Amino acid sequence: MPFEVTPLPYSDTALAPAISAETLSYHHGKHHKAYIDKTNAAIEGTDMADATLEEVIAKARGSNQGLFNNSAQSWNHGFYWHSLCEHPGHLGDELKTMVDDAFGSLDGLKKELKEKGAGHFASGWVWLVEKGGKLEIGETHDGDTMADQDCNPLLVIDLWEHAYYLDHQNARPAYLDAVVDGKLNWGFAAENLTRGSTWQYPG
Repeated sequence: MPFEVTPLPYSDTALAPAISAETLSYHHGKHHKAYIDKTNAAIEGTDMADATLEEVIAKARGSNQGLFNNSAQSWNHGFYWHSLCEHPGHLGDELKTMVDDAFGSLDGLKKELKEKGAGHFASGWVWLVEKGGKLEIGETHDGDTMADQDCNPLLVIDLWEHAYYLDHQNARPAYLDAVVDGKLNWGFAAENLTRGSTWQYPG
């Protein structure tokens, strides 16, 4: 069954002014859709036609770069939409304790996310992950993903220019300030931590 673009879990104006409805229209409706369409076209009629997206990613890594790029970007974007929300909410006790242990405080985590994101060269993603019972910040370049890595992704921030250029032009730090300070979905991160396994792309 073909994969579908993950529906936005909020209205297209919910993230403004950090991320405008115009940006979401292009990013979700065109970029994400293009990755999904190319993934579906590549697996149609193959032994991966009924595989999960996670299985496609794992099988394509190292053997089919084009399929890997499109399937990984499909997964990353689905995860990214859920990593954002209109109101950030609370971390919950378990996540708060782990944040304090790893970064000293939520402010410490935010500071490191911003620094890693701003310092990341070219396109990619910055992640909050749980590995071995501890929290870490990770980076992937271009279309790479943490979906099939030895960790449990909790949140991700898209660092590709199409994620912020219409709203912030070339000022990636301004985008990171707006998203990290007010639009990260800590409830989603807490759910991923409690689940203890990697989030599965819906459909």
